[in-house]
Amino acid sequence: MAQEEQVTECPYNSSCDAYFETIQKRKKLPYELQESLTEAFARIPVSSFPQVPGGKVIEILADTTIADAVKILSECNILSAPVRNPDAGDTMNWRDRYLGIIDYSAIILWVLENAELAAVALSASSATIAGVGAGAVGSLGALALGATGPVAVAGLTVAAVGAAVAGCVAAEKGFGKDAPTAVGHLGEDFYKIILQEEPFKSTKVRSILKSYRWAPFLPVSTDSSMLSVLLLLSKYRLRNVPVIEPGQPLVKNYITQSAVVHGLEGCKGRDWFDIISACPISDLGLPFMSSNEVISIQSNELILEAFKRMRDNQIGGLPVVEGPKNKIVGSVSIRDIRHLLLKPELFSNYRQLNVMDFINTITASSEETGKVKQPITCKLDSTLGSVIHSLASKSVHRIYVVGNEDEVIGIITLRDVISCFILEPSNHLDNYFGFAVKELLNE
Repeated sequence: MAQEEQVTECPYNSSCDAYFETIQKRKKLPYELQESLTEAFARIPVSSFPQVPGGKVIEILADTTIADAVKILSECNILSAPVRNPDAGDTMNWRDRYLGIIDYSAIILWVLENAELAAVALSASSATIAGVGAGAVGSLGALALGATGPVAVAGLTVAAVGAAVAGCVAAEKGFGKDAPTAVGHLGEDFYKIILQEEPFKSTKVRSILKSYRWAPFLPVSTDSSMLSVLLLLSKYRLRNVPVIEPGQPLVKNYITQSAVVHGLEGCKGRDWFDIISACPISDLGLPFMSSNEVISIQSNELILEAFKRMRDNQIGGLPVVEGPKNKIVGSVSIRDIRHLLLKPELFSNYRQLNVMDFINTITASSEETGKVKQPITCKLDSTLGSVIHSLASKSVHRIYVVGNEDEVIGIITLRDVISCFILEPSNHLDNYFGFAVKELLNE
């Protein structure tokens, strides 16, 4: 009994329960329709979901160095990967075999906090770097991102920092526009230099895994139902769900929130989807987050404050607003942090670099200026179908709900969209996994 009370009080689980309970209360869909959909998803096997591109999930060993992890991500054009425990041997228990998921953005956050690359670049340019000593390095980067440990940049040599900035300049000349290409160039040019120095060249993936983990690692088997996946991606806030084969704890597939919403977009023409997608978002209780709960950033605040705010609140993006009415003028996501290391011009005035300057700099060098500069928005009378289409076609993770004067009044995320289609049968996940899922989520 005491154990159950402890699980209930867990902030992670409590927030998941409160979130899903709010959704169920606010949805105006016929209960019979929701029950029918939930039962239908419970009959669809996970094995029917499309495989990842190439048909093979890339894994990274926990004792891989950060440098080699970046190289693997870049060569495979992926942004995250499951982390396998090399000490697990031939165990058939996935809880022993896998430690979590490493994300590209998490690596960059770690680099910024520990190396203070922003402050290094502040103190030098490719032309003057040779004359800068370790004492010239400030603490802006660590302070802005909330670092609490000792500053690791002291171990960097002047030559290494100079080579790193020069490498970044070289990378910029051939910099691609899409995220996977960005990963590739970052791995080939910038990191291959900076990660030759301590503490980077010897730091292992396992040492940063828990500090930068935003959600637990919880796989499902190929014979599980899609309902289990949808619940993990919605109520339980997982961004991706690994898939393993029964009796073989190897990750065979990788289902993300984005992939599910793309799948829903492909359901146009089916009666159940057309009924729900034709509803105004207000009929579904959307947005679930009220205007006073929206976490935003003013356009004149420092860009590092924006990334710190995302990390502290464990969210992937922020609307950029102006004025007392919070009129939306842009948006930034956690993945935009890569530009801090890829675009040397962002370093030149780092102490003064605000959010709007950051956005404009990216926009000026992007072929898809609308994708970077213009936030994706909708109105309260927009249909769920139009929201799904925007999320899927523009490959974004959130859409901002605005009023008549473009003031932000809410946010709709991939998690919210998935939640609209399902209910949670009593003890569904506990019955499937055979243990208390909330205990694992609490770890």
